[in-house]
Amino acid sequence: MSAALAEETIDAFHRGGFHLVQPKGRGHRAGMDAMLLASMVDAKGVVRVADLGAGAGAAGLAVAARLEAAEVSLFEISTEMAGFAERSLALAENARLAGRVRVFEADVTLKGAARNAAGLADDSFDHVIMNPPFNATRDRRTPDALREVAHAMEDGLFEAWIRTAGAILKPGGQLSLIARPQSLAEIIAACGNRFGGLEITPVHARAGENAFRILTSAIKGSRARLELRAPLFMHGPDGHAFLPEVDDLNNGRAAYRRSTKTLR
Repeated sequence: MSAALAEETIDAFHRGGFHLVQPKGRGHRAGMDAMLLASMVDAKGVVRVADLGAGAGAAGLAVAARLEAAEVSLFEISTEMAGFAERSLALAENARLAGRVRVFEADVTLKGAARNAAGLADDSFDHVIMNPPFNATRDRRTPDALREVAHAMEDGLFEAWIRTAGAILKPGGQLSLIARPQSLAEIIAACGNRFGGLEITPVHARAGENAFRILTSAIKGSRARLELRAPLFMHGPDGHAFLPEVDDLNNGRAAYRRSTKTLR
């Protein structure tokens, strides 16, 4: 086995619906967050999706695997992680979706002409998904440089990323993201006048425990008021098995739909 192969794994998601090449023992490895994020894309027919900060491409590939007409663009600043995404698309197991997915090595915080030149074209996507870095700068920093890029949150991150989402979405397009509850105020502030109709779902491991994630969706240009949705529980009171509805989301059998009607 070559050194390169020894440093990566090929992992099945959606019970074999697609496969992902990921770094082994370092960097960010995809899991439930990416699958929940992907489940928030709900569309019939062709839908253009941008995955910002895509990493190895787990969320974007999950969308393409579940929605056969989805066209997905993966935007990732790390050359190495973008390379993992490219190798994932080259896998024979992903042949049915590879033609609908493109990888862009790009900084999603770019502005204006530089942003457009990087593939983040104005008013061109129906749906933007993002799982931004979630560790505050004051948190203990990791010595793993690849993980640091994926997890370290810089000041103003949500403002910069949501600004880009607002620029590249078509009017009426949907933004969906997953984050820590501690980021809620920043997310709402960043949506500002760009997005309305925010729907926020707290995600809990089980009843009686504090939320550890929030799912947030919003519509570009909407003036609808914020809605706090019923919590989503991962597990029942006993054991660690996912509840059936969560297992469906995790394995691409269902979408986590908005409670109010969107354009798509």
